[in-house]
Amino acid sequence: DFRLSQFAKGAELSPPSDSSVPSKRSKSVYTPLEQQVIQLKQQHQDALLAVECGYKYRFFGEDAEIAAKELNIFCHLDHNFMTCSIPTHRLFVHVRRLVSHGHKVGVVKQTETSAIKASGTNRNALFTRQLSALYTKSTLVGEDVNPVCRLRDVEEGACGDLVSDPPDSFLLCISENWDKLKKQLTVGLVAVQPSTGDVLLDCFPDGPSRSEVEGRVLKINPVEILVPSDLSEQTQKLLQSIANASAQADDRVRVEKRDSALFEFASAMSTVTEFYCSHSLSSVASLESPVICCLGPLIQYLQEFNLERVLRSESSFRRLSCASEGMILSAATLRNLEILNNQTDGGVKGSLLWVLDHTRTPFGRRLMRKWVSQPLTDHVYDLQRQDAVQEILESDSLTLNSIRSLLSHLPDLERGICCIYHKKSSTQEFYLISSSLSRLGLELQALLPAIQSQISSSLLRDLSLDTADLLAPAHSFLKVLNETAAKSGNKTELFSDLSGFPVLQERREQIQTVVNEIQDHRKEVRLMLKAPALDYTAVSGQEFLIEVKNSLSSTVPPDWVKISSTKAVSRYHTPFLVGRYKKLLQLREQLLLDSQTEWTNFLDQFGEHYHTMKRAISHLATMDCLFSLAEVAKQGDYCRPEVLGSQRQIMIRDGRHPAIDLLMGEHNQYVPNLTELQGDGRRTMIITGPNMGGKSSYIRQVALICVMAQMGSYVPASETRLGTLDGIYTRMGASDNIYKGRSTFMEELSEASEIISYATERSLVILDELGRGTSTHDGIAIAYATLEYFIRDVKALTLFVTHYPPLCELERVYPEHVSNYHMAFLLNEPDVTTDTDEVQPEFITFLYQLTEGAAGRSYGLNVARLADLTDSILHTAARKARELESIVSTRR
Repeated sequence: DFRLSQFAKGAELSPPSDSSVPSKRSKSVYTPLEQQVIQLKQQHQDALLAVECGYKYRFFGEDAEIAAKELNIFCHLDHNFMTCSIPTHRLFVHVRRLVSHGHKVGVVKQTETSAIKASGTNRNALFTRQLSALYTKSTLVGEDVNPVCRLRDVEEGACGDLVSDPPDSFLLCISENWDKLKKQLTVGLVAVQPSTGDVLLDCFPDGPSRSEVEGRVLKINPVEILVPSDLSEQTQKLLQSIANASAQADDRVRVEKRDSALFEFASAMSTVTEFYCSHSLSSVASLESPVICCLGPLIQYLQEFNLERVLRSESSFRRLSCASEGMILSAATLRNLEILNNQTDGGVKGSLLWVLDHTRTPFGRRLMRKWVSQPLTDHVYDLQRQDAVQEILESDSLTLNSIRSLLSHLPDLERGICCIYHKKSSTQEFYLISSSLSRLGLELQALLPAIQSQISSSLLRDLSLDTADLLAPAHSFLKVLNETAAKSGNKTELFSDLSGFPVLQERREQIQTVVNEIQDHRKEVRLMLKAPALDYTAVSGQEFLIEVKNSLSSTVPPDWVKISSTKAVSRYHTPFLVGRYKKLLQLREQLLLDSQTEWTNFLDQFGEHYHTMKRAISHLATMDCLFSLAEVAKQGDYCRPEVLGSQRQIMIRDGRHPAIDLLMGEHNQYVPNLTELQGDGRRTMIITGPNMGGKSSYIRQVALICVMAQMGSYVPASETRLGTLDGIYTRMGASDNIYKGRSTFMEELSEASEIISYATERSLVILDELGRGTSTHDGIAIAYATLEYFIRDVKALTLFVTHYPPLCELERVYPEHVSNYHMAFLLNEPDVTTDTDEVQPEFITFLYQLTEGAAGRSYGLNVARLADLTDSILHTAARKARELESIVSTRR
């Protein structure tokens, strides 16, 4: 079991402990290839290197052992190193698989071609090799890992072993700045998605619980996080808990630690200054210093992957959290309301995103995630979205159907144009993307008259008309290409008109000259062999062979070179052919290199139109999301909510929980409920009732309907009116946080404390079971005091679920602002004492109907019965409950 642990550290390599090997070895003991690998490995110690060797990519040493284990392939000792290999045409599958398990993979390619090398001075030396690309979870961009022709097979199920991309692949960089005087931590954050070109910035103060960081990490959902080596312990624990939340290794977030010196302002600013030069430096330099401290290390990191180009344009930078831009949904709210994922297994099914996402394109799916996690506070834009959804629902215009059908079966255009922008696109991908863009542009152009005359929604009309114009440049790029060559990846035949490519034109002419000389030489060969019909043959890739029967071999001149033979024939090259054929192979290889250079320049020209195309695709994504919301509204029998701007109220008639309603199906009817909250009147509901009576589902339903209404969606109700909320804050469930070292009770109080700091009178606050993590008296006291503070001081619209009867007394204290409610039930069988003095527990039927008034008891024994606790335990519990109740009532 030979392990080369020094390999990963890039140290001088020691030999395997084998008695047949001398203990001291000079470097010459390594083969030339091994020496080359050692040098490459010393430069890239943290990557698994796949080294191109002919028709294979090979891994060496410890890299080989890791790759063999992850890829389930055979690993063996070869000379000094363990090694394993994969075929070149399967590189994309294996790189993706290694990357999905959190590894950084480097692809090392041969930079010389055989014919040109054979004619050079180093013809006997080893092929030169260089690192051509690095890949991690967030940087899977380029033709080695994205062969579109094969990705299409994936959709048809022909390529089941390919690890597909997650919908989002953000790389997040975090910097921390501690102010000793103010005792305040400021966090800077830059998130970039190299595959789509999205860049998000943020800068905010945070407390010891790191709830602000957590909320943003959940919204961004990064696949990789870049942090300084001296990251604070609290943030490390938070990132650890987020990474460990996923059961599958290939879902885990990859954390890359970098030298903390790179995150210092002076160092980061010098990187930023050098990168942006003069043209956009002023706007970038005006960013907050914690953001600069992220941007610097991020630029350096992306430069290793040749993906830094997406950071060039500051126009693509978006602020993540602007109060003006969207409603605040904290990390706890995203989790508790199951906005993006369910709480059972972390999957999407059962979440609000799952309910609303009927998009048809990958870029539409990404935008829908943004809409759901950041509802609007801009009243006007909310109405525009609602108008668009209403028109799609009610219009019988065929034009809208035509637009929607254009969005079906599209490739991921957003990732495609970004790959082209990085100059890493394959010809197949370029053709697929540019032909799709061109077709969309032409079809939208044809629909323009109908769009102008038939569509009344200003949002839909503007998006459609603008997109047709923005897509215009795609046509010219498509015209230059030879479709067959593009689809087969043949770069030498790629450009149908060479007038714009003089280098290629000249190289082609040189090749044609040599081919003509070889064809003319055939006449001399025919005369020599007295074979007037003789023609060249090609065998196993060798061309221009002169085939002679072995019985006639005496007629062959002695200076001819025998290339191959069988029992019947021998094949030769004349001295003239040997020289010309060598020249031809060199020219062909040179043509390949020239074609690659011209191809890169061609991709660079496309980059000039990148931002225009990105806008067009963003418009298409918005239309996709609007069609999706209309489809959901139609299927779910939803109503259009009336969003009232500055008024503080929520009125929902016949409200239903969007996900439960869908999961239950048509046969099990979800019980609808009425909700009325007035900022100036009754703004607090205290909700009691039996365990499992539907309290938590009800309060979640109110919050989810508010989120849907403010993102422009229709809602599951018969009538809805609500003022614009600035945020929704929730505290639910009894769960501890082991990673942060906090008990259940501490977690409850920390969340409640944060809500008190952030909530305003324009917020919706939902508190479920506050005070459960400690003794009853302390719990009741804290819950009472907290709720009273919300009623009297915060004045937010509040839903408070409790099992503590004393809290219901607040209705008497604040009759204008507080009402008691309970989830209705039928008590089928009151406690009865049998002859043997045995107390029978009650039996409850849930009605799931919100009803005015407080419930006297919680009927927990009914749940104990449903959970199949044995009768003896139930009877003892019922008796004990009766005793305790009588003691309390005597005291009163």
